[in-house]
Amino acid sequence: QVQLVESGGGFMQPGGSLRLSCTASETIYSSEPMSWYRQAPGKERVLVARIRSGRDPEHADSVRGRFAISRDNAKKTVYLQMNSLKPEDTAVYYCNVRRDGVNYWGRGTLVTVSS
Repeated sequence: QVQLVESGGGFMQPGGSLRLSCTASETIYSSEPMSWYRQAPGKERVLVARIRSGRDPEHADSVRGRFAISRDNAKKTVYLQMNSLKPEDTAVYYCNVRRDGVNYWGRGTLVTVSS
């Protein structure tokens, strides 16, 4: 069973940047999608970005141009670079890997954007 550990969350003022990392307990094949989701207080969990081989990275409309997903397969890690942060980016961010139709989730890392 794949285990995922997120890091890099914290408090940031609007306009600032953070980089989230998610490291897997085992090799994630490049064909297997790795994604970031987020869940704001009182709202559903939604897709932020996804990356997999053979396709361009996908980003939600709300973050396109500000966030960028990337992965380092050798390090078993996926990243989310978040720039120009806004208060509405405040959420718990979850890492996701989909393997053989099964979703694996990390425990999440909290990002708070406030002045």
